[in-house]
Amino acid sequence: MPSYTAPTKDMQFVLHDLLKISESDIPGYSDLEADFTSAVLEEAGKITSEVLAPLNVVGDTEGCVLENGVVRTPTGFKEAFDQVREGGWTGLDMPEDFGGQGLPYVVATATGEMFSAANQAFTMYQGLTHGAASAILAHGSDEQKNTYLPNMVSCEWTGTMNLTEPHCGTDLGLMRTKAVPQGDGSYKISGQKIFISAGEHEMSSNIIHLVLAKIPGGPDGIKGVSLFIVPKFMVNEDGTPGARNGVSCGKIEEKMGIHGNSTCVMNYDEATGFLLGEEHKGMRAMFTMMNEARIGVGMQGLAQAEAAYQNALIYAKDRLQGRDVTGVKNPDGPADPLIVHPDIRRNLMDQKSFIEGARAFMLWGAMMIDRSHRLGDKDADGLISLLTPVVKGFLTDEGYQATVQAQQVYGGHGYIEEWGMSQFTRDARIAMIYEGANGVQALDLVGRKLAQDGGKHVMAFFDLVKNFIKDNSENEALKADFLEPLKQASKDLQAAGMFFMQNGMKNPNAALSGSYDFMHLFGHVCLGLMWAQMAKAAQEALDAGASDKAFYETKLATGRYYMARRLPATGMHLARINSGADPVMALDADQF
Repeated sequence: MPSYTAPTKDMQFVLHDLLKISESDIPGYSDLEADFTSAVLEEAGKITSEVLAPLNVVGDTEGCVLENGVVRTPTGFKEAFDQVREGGWTGLDMPEDFGGQGLPYVVATATGEMFSAANQAFTMYQGLTHGAASAILAHGSDEQKNTYLPNMVSCEWTGTMNLTEPHCGTDLGLMRTKAVPQGDGSYKISGQKIFISAGEHEMSSNIIHLVLAKIPGGPDGIKGVSLFIVPKFMVNEDGTPGARNGVSCGKIEEKMGIHGNSTCVMNYDEATGFLLGEEHKGMRAMFTMMNEARIGVGMQGLAQAEAAYQNALIYAKDRLQGRDVTGVKNPDGPADPLIVHPDIRRNLMDQKSFIEGARAFMLWGAMMIDRSHRLGDKDADGLISLLTPVVKGFLTDEGYQATVQAQQVYGGHGYIEEWGMSQFTRDARIAMIYEGANGVQALDLVGRKLAQDGGKHVMAFFDLVKNFIKDNSENEALKADFLEPLKQASKDLQAAGMFFMQNGMKNPNAALSGSYDFMHLFGHVCLGLMWAQMAKAAQEALDAGASDKAFYETKLATGRYYMARRLPATGMHLARINSGADPVMALDADQF
């Protein structure tokens, strides 16, 4: 059975050597000394490796079962959920006023990676609750916050988001679910929602559904959508769950992966709901949850890649196959371990260099979210808004590919369920689809985010790269291996942006045909920037006489691999973008 060990040492490197969080001016960061974050990460590591990881295969093989309207989760899930809840992990970064611990989001991001890597399907129950609670925190009335948040922060009650309907996914303006005003401030919600993760289960005493619906007589399309709080059980005056509301699970979807999460068809039969935020402004409120979810899904791509890589590495060191062409490395055995072979090394280095770069990117992004929320920094908010589709789209695409590569290390055993590797691949696959399919992320990036605030935020990103290169131009340890490749990749990104500016207005398809390549080009530049910065931090640690010399030397070698072998993909993506719309749009529909 696959195992998982939390990569706490690498997280500490990113948090303290790279981001230097305890020196930041962000409120709450001065408390994040290395000893404190180490204690938090080590405790999270224990529960994820000892409690959640062993349940990952259980969830995959047993799945969820719908019995008489109640969903039964896999063996051990409820007991583990109680343990996670009792440890306070569900409200790590939520306000203390509602029972949370009030820690910065960057800490919750680091622990969140561990939880997702150990058991993605399980972690979705608390992750979706966090997102729903964030939406209520941002848009709810004081009464709504006091009614729902204490129990949601603790996960005594869980939460969901209900967007998709059988006939509409991305185009939510087509939705049919309706909300009829009752004259007492409540609404009757009727309709069907599909693909609702954690929609019904027995692990919490109430489930708070956030449901998009249209109030009759409102504007057409997306402008007529409102958001409602629809509890599974109505809440009594004393705050306890009361009468059952008109919401039920019609079926559980049979899925490719994440079997341990109950993905439900939810039926609303004149269920009582309460408006969250303003009438016809539902998407504004829902996007509070959606944007958080997209960052979280990007993390799932990284997390599954990490878990799969750990197991592939163990296998590569243990499995004996063939001899090293440069000379026998295991003379006492019948063959050498797989890891001696260059193609296996390439495979593992692809994974390792992506994972460590992606981790730095995620935690840097989390720091921007903290800067936005805790300091009201509009520039940080604009930059993370720009990068959100990159985080979601690029990290899930590349994370999925990394799980495929990890599976490949096993050869035929990777295809056999007994070894457990296919679960990482199957679980990772959904991350490319839900919370906005990656093609939609690319369209959002090119069609909306690049031009946001007059292009201010993408220019700020270019300045960030340019200034780093300029400030370190005399650093001989970085120049050839890191700064020059980063400079070229940044030029490719700018050239792609220029192509869109020159061609997008007169032929929108020219920009949209290249949007997916642009998202990946941007992602590679982001990881290239992270690797250049990590290389600087690692070199400084070595120059200062760091005791763990091997760790920092390994970090530099891994970074060089990314810059030499992965970052040049920016040139390929630019060439595709420059080909314009013609190759993509050449065929008529009936020619396919």
